[in-house]
Amino acid sequence: MAVRVLGEDSQYALEMNAAGTKLVVVDFTASWCGPCQRIAPFFDELARRYPRAVFLKVDVDNCPETAASNGVSAMPTFIFFRNKAKIDRLQGGNPDALEQKVKQHYAGSEDAEEDCTVQGYLDLATFITKSGCECLNESDEHPLAGALTSNPGYLESDCDEQLIISLAFNQTLKIHSIKIKAPKDQGPKTLRLFINQPRTIDFDSAESTQPTQEIVLQPGDLDGNPVLLRFVKFQTVSNLMIFIKDNQTGTETTRIDHLTIYGSPLSTTNMSDFKRIAGKKGEAH
Repeated sequence: MAVRVLGEDSQYALEMNAAGTKLVVVDFTASWCGPCQRIAPFFDELARRYPRAVFLKVDVDNCPETAASNGVSAMPTFIFFRNKAKIDRLQGGNPDALEQKVKQHYAGSEDAEEDCTVQGYLDLATFITKSGCECLNESDEHPLAGALTSNPGYLESDCDEQLIISLAFNQTLKIHSIKIKAPKDQGPKTLRLFINQPRTIDFDSAESTQPTQEIVLQPGDLDGNPVLLRFVKFQTVSNLMIFIKDNQTGTETTRIDHLTIYGSPLSTTNMSDFKRIAGKKGEAH
């Protein structure tokens, strides 16, 4: 797929809307910028090598409002979006650093495009900070990471059926629903959800503390069907903890093949407001 060059500010909103849930990589460049011109052929090559992403080139002199609304003050600056939300940023013309970030955010793009089971909401895997995640009572052989990717693997508890999953996010989110794929016998049953905890709670606290929401899953919920949350209670979430109290049949261990969280970031740009915010130089969104 070729790089799409934006000739004027009005094209930006159209391109972002058309991209849907695809990864969008925007190169903010200038004709007079030496590093911009040196990395331009490499950016074109990335567009061909990663066809499920959208690559846009924005000349800051031709599109000053777009540059200003994204807080761009130095070139080249690369900003990464998904579902119109900024998910990462890189300043400078370092090809290795640029491709590393493209690879990081490109992973799962095919799943994001094919998985449309929650209309209007995004798989929030991109926003999970893996270094900030934790799972209490996970098996050494089958840790939490096995349930958070589409790669073969799964999460399984260790010495009994209970688990505490702590997910940290790199920005504040609204959470709409969760989706769990798990075996009918070993799959989780009672979930207690907590948000914005200062640290991972222990099992005693998870039992005694009032949760944000408690859910009792039926076997049919473990086929990967979205389970709706009380959306009004999950409007500003920086971390989510899921206490799995028991499983469907009382087996010794609990297993989750895949866990997906759906929602949207608070920082999603409202493209209908773009004309209004345009021209406020130096403001970032």
